[in-house]
Amino acid sequence: MYRRRARQRRPHAGSPQSLRRLGQHFLSDPKILGRIADALDCVPGETIVEVGPGHGALTRELLARGVQVIAIEKDRALAEQLRFQVSGLRCQVVTGDALELDWHELYSRHPTPDTRYRLKVVGNIPYYITSPLIDKALTPPLPERVVFLVQAEVAERLAAKPGGKTYGALSVGVQAVCRVEKLFTVAPGAFRPPPKVRSALVRLTPLARPLVNDVEVAPLRAFVTACFSRRRKQLKNAVPGMTEQDLRAAGFDPTLRPERLSPEAFVRLFRRSLTYQQ
Repeated sequence: MYRRRARQRRPHAGSPQSLRRLGQHFLSDPKILGRIADALDCVPGETIVEVGPGHGALTRELLARGVQVIAIEKDRALAEQLRFQVSGLRCQVVTGDALELDWHELYSRHPTPDTRYRLKVVGNIPYYITSPLIDKALTPPLPERVVFLVQAEVAERLAAKPGGKTYGALSVGVQAVCRVEKLFTVAPGAFRPPPKVRSALVRLTPLARPLVNDVEVAPLRAFVTACFSRRRKQLKNAVPGMTEQDLRAAGFDPTLRPERLSPEAFVRLFRRSLTYQQ
């Protein structure tokens, strides 16, 4: 005789089990939601693209401020639920992957009437896709403003200064084109289900004079990533395609480590390295 194994019910979208599987932690603290909306510095009538709205807590906060929202939600069940909740309001719910969709194309369908304003993006970002989403957000043409709630460790890396423990390829790649502000941290208890780590809100604003042009953005990131892949190495052993003599000729100390170089210095080094690859 044997006992039949009980069939396990698949967790529905929005259940704690499903949310943990998808890496989703939904923000529920109204004060924090208000501060995120404040960080966008939006005006009534403006159009905001929201990535990963989930149950729509931030969506409703934005709508209450008179803005139009384009909400991109990958989970079909959550998207349908939100579409029902915001029916009749100035909100378009798009079911799809934010990494694959063209945010600028979506925005162009519902542009802000006042041409002084451009695309702004906001989102409570699942930890496992933070880096790809930041890469996408900083792919030219850049939004006017990006406000992301991310893991606190990622926020520290984004805003890190040369020589710091968290300074690396991500810091350089982002700071070459944006001003990075770590605005505040958020405790796990503000989410459902609560994550195991703290989060932080970051605001990315394009520099009036970026250190690189649009064509250089992706190659610079690849170059910096290669340099930091040998983080504890000196420049003479870390910079692809350049010898110790090349570095000295370019005005760089070959014995420096990559983490000592500022974003400006990295851009100069990147451009100089191109002359040795031709």
